[in-house]
Amino acid sequence: MRNKICGFIFAVSVTLSACKTSSISKNNAPADIKQIVNSSDVTLIDVRIPEQYKEGTAKDAINIPLAEIQNNIESLKGKKVVVFCNKGIQADQAVEILKKNGVEAYDGTSWKNVKAIQKEADSPK
Repeated sequence: MRNKICGFIFAVSVTLSACKTSSISKNNAPADIKQIVNSSDVTLIDVRIPEQYKEGTAKDAINIPLAEIQNNIESLKGKKVVVFCNKGIQADQAVEILKKNGVEAYDGTSWKNVKAIQKEADSPK
């Protein structure tokens, strides 16, 4: 009985420490997304389907749907890109694909988030 309790405590502590580590690394992003979005050398990519893209997107964003991101890797290499979608789920997937293929990619989460960052930079202070 004592071995089962010790094993359970060990398993829980390993699980909790793994979760803590991953959240820390995500919070310590290497760069500020606001600076990246407003950088003159960034390419903004909306990974939603064309119909959603046409309904509204961030300023100067191009549309490369998530299903087509792999086919566009070569044209994105050497560029700094920010990807976004509706809620960030597809953007997360796109960032993972791009980074695995050597593209400098950042997660802008949603198109509304990126648009708000752009609007904030354009407004007088």
